[in-house]
Amino acid sequence: MRTGRLETFADGVFAIAATLLILNVDTQIGEHTSDLGNRLLAIWPSYVAYAVSFLTIGIIWVNHHALMDQVERADRVFLFLNVGFLLVVAFIPFPTRLVAEYIQDEGATAAALAYGITLTATAVMFNAMWFYASVGGRLLRPDHDPAAVKGITRSYLPAPWIYLAMTLTALIDPTLSVILYGAFAVFWVIESSVFGRTRMRS
Repeated sequence: MRTGRLETFADGVFAIAATLLILNVDTQIGEHTSDLGNRLLAIWPSYVAYAVSFLTIGIIWVNHHALMDQVERADRVFLFLNVGFLLVVAFIPFPTRLVAEYIQDEGATAAALAYGITLTATAVMFNAMWFYASVGGRLLRPDHDPAAVKGITRSYLPAPWIYLAMTLTALIDPTLSVILYGAFAVFWVIESSVFGRTRMRS
């Protein structure tokens, strides 16, 4: 089975998940706000949560594209692994809203934990479908790039453990945990865009 329909479906889920994030900001305004200027300043956690989650979903989309570029075909197991992966991706807007609404009050720990668990699950599912496709070249293109395959494996294998560590940080300091989620997303963009090209050339 070719992967065209799978990629189209995945792109649609990514697009919807990213678009839903703005609703988390919109719902913070409310109706007939008397002091709009102060309200816009007060909901700054919503802007931060939106930016971190949008960047994270963008990174996941780029990584999924790189994965699918090495895959020639899909079987039923791979399709269902992708369904599980996309299920978690589509869930990201919900913990994003929790962080935006509760990071400044007593619900901060629960919100940060929910966000981290979701991202950890996303990383686990990404690795599951990658290793299913790549081990023994099961679903890879005959002309797949060995350097790219090794690079994907090396880059993504630590991700679940990193997200798990950041999630557990929420038990001590939920604000620090959210900061780490954002910092990791920025690091991933820089690392994959700059240093990733250097590794590929070498």
